[in-house]
Amino acid sequence: MGKADFLSPKAIANRIKSKGLQKLRWYCQMCQKQCRDENGFKCHCMSESHQRQLLLASENPQRFLNYFSTEFRNDFLELLRRRFGTKRVHNNIVYNEYISHREHIHMNATQWETLTDFTKWLGREGFCKVDETPKGWYIQYIDRDPETIRRQQELERKKKQDLDDEEKTAKFIEKQVRRGLEGKELETPVYTELSRESEEEKVAFNLNKGASTSIAASSKTSSVLGPNALKTVGEVVKRKESSHTSGQSKEKKKKSALDEIMELEEEKKRTARTDYWLQPEIIVKIVTKKLGEKYHKKKAVVKEVIDKYTAVVKMLDSGDKLKLDQTHLETVIPAPGKKVLVLNGGYRGNEGILESINEKSFSATITIDSGPLKGRRVEGVLYEDISKLA
Repeated sequence: MGKADFLSPKAIANRIKSKGLQKLRWYCQMCQKQCRDENGFKCHCMSESHQRQLLLASENPQRFLNYFSTEFRNDFLELLRRRFGTKRVHNNIVYNEYISHREHIHMNATQWETLTDFTKWLGREGFCKVDETPKGWYIQYIDRDPETIRRQQELERKKKQDLDDEEKTAKFIEKQVRRGLEGKELETPVYTELSRESEEEKVAFNLNKGASTSIAASSKTSSVLGPNALKTVGEVVKRKESSHTSGQSKEKKKKSALDEIMELEEEKKRTARTDYWLQPEIIVKIVTKKLGEKYHKKKAVVKEVIDKYTAVVKMLDSGDKLKLDQTHLETVIPAPGKKVLVLNGGYRGNEGILESINEKSFSATITIDSGPLKGRRVEGVLYEDISKLA
């Protein structure tokens, strides 16, 4: 019988079947050959190429077993990391998605007989967190990527720093409250019994005694002393009012707790430092020797900053572009009178003019040349906190 035509239904059906998944018992892992039926698998097993592969495997079977096991483990973990991240998921869900790929490594070619054995092995080796439930085994990927660990440490450091700042602010406010209460003596009220000598006597309460007595006294003195005395009383009252207002203005001049907290925050920002310093359009020097003598100790311009710690630099002499970490670079200090950019500390991001250099303390004196602090002279700026502008 001749071969079916290319566009015949049978040929189309055969091509669709060949693209999809076939039965595992008709798959040869050594030759990576998927047969369509039992007859095809039998013919493949009797073929010369299959016999040669079996001879190769019989010479060192452990090497092939280790190879297939390693490939299966790497592909499985890569799918788990990329598809599910660090979420807790059923192992059978991950496995079903893994075997949906036609070219996957079959588990019968590895050192693990079942998926449960493979899951337990992942837990013992520390690749995943595994736990058994009535519904089956669940796995959770453990991300040990250095970049992820560094980000987590940075977040923890930031949270700790925020907590420390909140504690300092709370202690400072408590100290201010104590200082304010020290000057005032707390008056303790004196309680007396309400009594009267006779039942006919009425009990009277005078709620504004000071005001009434002062009014009565002023009316008496005005009636007795006459109009000249009123002038003197008015002058005395004015003096008292002026002294009272001056006392209030002095109290206002005193710094409140809120003002002191704001000043403390500004001072903290001024002295705050970060572990990253890269900025675009600054001159840097390459200090790593891994790139060879061609780039060692050569200067470059930072063109782009990636993720705060990595920079794309352009060499000044050759024009080559390199992607380097900040640990492979260092700042460049220009001659006095040249422009620099502040890279760290409270004046971070401000341009300045280099005034002088102190070689003993490895610091410099600059004058801020941009922003609201323009014209301010800053001393003791470390070499690593400033760099020459391109």
